[in-house]
Amino acid sequence: MSSAEVNKALVRRFIEAQVEVDLGTLDELLAPDFVDHTLMPGQEPGRQGFMQSVAEEQDVVSHIRFTIDYQAADGDDMVITRYTTRFRHDRGEFYGLMPTGEVEEMRAITIHRIVGGKIAEEWGAIDPGRRLEDIEQQVRERERIDQELQVARRIQQASLPKEVPTVEDWQITTFYQPAREVGGDFYDFHLLSEGRLGLLVGDATGKGVPAALVMSTTCGMLQLSAQALDSFSPGEILAQVNETLFARIPPNMFVTCF
Repeated sequence: MSSAEVNKALVRRFIEAQVEVDLGTLDELLAPDFVDHTLMPGQEPGRQGFMQSVAEEQDVVSHIRFTIDYQAADGDDMVITRYTTRFRHDRGEFYGLMPTGEVEEMRAITIHRIVGGKIAEEWGAIDPGRRLEDIEQQVRERERIDQELQVARRIQQASLPKEVPTVEDWQITTFYQPAREVGGDFYDFHLLSEGRLGLLVGDATGKGVPAALVMSTTCGMLQLSAQALDSFSPGEILAQVNETLFARIPPNMFVTCF
């Protein structure tokens, strides 16, 4: 048998060992300095990371079958393989997708470099098939949402006071920790007439971006009212803001202020 045929048979055995989660055979076939050039999300580089990734994938699927669609040798050390894997997704979460019990199909093209009868390197490209093809789009969408939440958090932080006022015989310290990236809680300090200091603590109902929007709006209204009314009465300021805010927020939301 030629070296090309030997190498192709070795790669077929390597793929079969992955499908059957035969870690002993994988350990035998992988070179000590094996390099995987197609790391999956969260996969550690190297041979141990590769075997761990194989084991984790098989924990969430069953009835795995594969067929070699095409295979060719390039020179004395490279093997190109196109194959199809079919499996039932019925055990656990698979790259962000919950199990459905349905049969899935994935097509892959891999290139393996063989050195001394061992798999030294792997390159691969996967066509994830009907259901998994949206994973990358979902990841991008989550990243976009995360970026927008970070912007919302910076805007919310800008609504809170930068400094704590100094009051004789008083020590004032603040701490702010929203339950999510953004939230509806807020505090502020208002310099009122006759040298008085107003301490404000409030909470817009709900969590997340809707509460943060109402919170920022409320903070701005309270600041403007405290400056415009020239009053040291918390009741007057809150009454003014309440009348204006009530007409501008959804009927299922409210704000509590002290």
